[in-house]
Amino acid sequence: MSKPSFVISCPFDTYSGYGARARDIAKAIIESDKYEVKLLNQRWGDTATGFCEESDKFKFLLDYKIDTMQQFGKQPDIWMQITIPNEFQAVGKYNIGCTAGIESTGCDVTWIEGLNRMNENWVSSEHSKKVFDGMRFEQRDRNTNAIMGTIKLEKPVSVVFEGVDLDVYKFLPNEDVNLDLSAIKESFCFLFVGHWMGGALGHDRKNVGLLVKYFFDTFKNKKNPPALILKASTGRDSYMSRESIIDRIFQIKSIYKGDTLPNVYVFNGNLSNEEVNELYNHPKVKAMISLTKGEGYGRPLAEFCLSKKPMIASGWSGHMDFLSPIFSTLIPGNLENVDASAANQWLKAETQWFQASTKHATNAMKEVHLNYKNFLEPAKRQAHQIKTNFSYDKMKELVIEILDKNVPEFPTQVELVLPSLQTPKL
Repeated sequence: MSKPSFVISCPFDTYSGYGARARDIAKAIIESDKYEVKLLNQRWGDTATGFCEESDKFKFLLDYKIDTMQQFGKQPDIWMQITIPNEFQAVGKYNIGCTAGIESTGCDVTWIEGLNRMNENWVSSEHSKKVFDGMRFEQRDRNTNAIMGTIKLEKPVSVVFEGVDLDVYKFLPNEDVNLDLSAIKESFCFLFVGHWMGGALGHDRKNVGLLVKYFFDTFKNKKNPPALILKASTGRDSYMSRESIIDRIFQIKSIYKGDTLPNVYVFNGNLSNEEVNELYNHPKVKAMISLTKGEGYGRPLAEFCLSKKPMIASGWSGHMDFLSPIFSTLIPGNLENVDASAANQWLKAETQWFQASTKHATNAMKEVHLNYKNFLEPAKRQAHQIKTNFSYDKMKELVIEILDKNVPEFPTQVELVLPSLQTPKL
């Protein structure tokens, strides 16, 4: 019996968060061995492509690649798009939209319209599902402006978390870490991983600018202070990106007159997943910190936890699914409007996201630095929780379960076999 055809349109060959998500979903569906899978590669902004060719683990995905739907040659039984929802289109007999979701408290109406074009949708976190479920838009007559109805989510949404690859992200003893950080003189470093995108100080989505300022405030004029490592870019790893980040750091440093400030190191450039895990496990890296304003999921936070080191993070949005307030240090704060300097056509200024408390953020850094050993046992338990409940294998089980439950059976073409006829006798 032939398998249902399954075309996945996604940026699986890009160096991006959506690329990582696409590769995991595609791999899980292929490994289920229930579908005839083809991958229609898409670009993702200005992020680099060619990831799979450089990856032993994901190079096999290129065997499933098609360049156009014309090359596929028929309507797929199942069509999936892994992208932002306004781009969703119903191409197959059964259609699935897959998106990380939203970082703030609201989305554009075109996102809800896109979700409603599909038969079902997958999001990465309970936060995203809650936001989409709660959106309401008035539908008005273009001529009279009279209210004609309400646009809201009509199609089912499932939460499919982004599972950690336990073959890559795991605890390493010091002797197995080969990454060279000898240029960093400090033995105690906080680590941040993520993009430093647009927005005034305190308003970029990952809140990197304010993290740097809070770090300076906490450890200025201190003897033997820790360092902060920023594994960051402005969207794409490049010389220009590195220089832009260094310039932003110096702008923040200019606020302080006569103070002795702790060091901030910029780590810019492509690392393999295995090298990233070595960075997480490096003996100089003692904890991860993120004062993010909002996450659809927050994959690097989950991956870092497998190193069994302390996590400091904002206490709101997608990563609350896997970070425990008992085992990790979650910073309280308040919701505030998205600043105009960070808003765009999808991230609306009238929506809100998180601002971490200054007092609690600085206190958390002080406590982890001064009383580090007190945070190690909870960090081990956080690692165990993620390893047990949020691995790639657990995600794969969930993907197969949802597909088995929701995807209908499709008619299959059966070859017509006629009985052989004997030559009639005259």
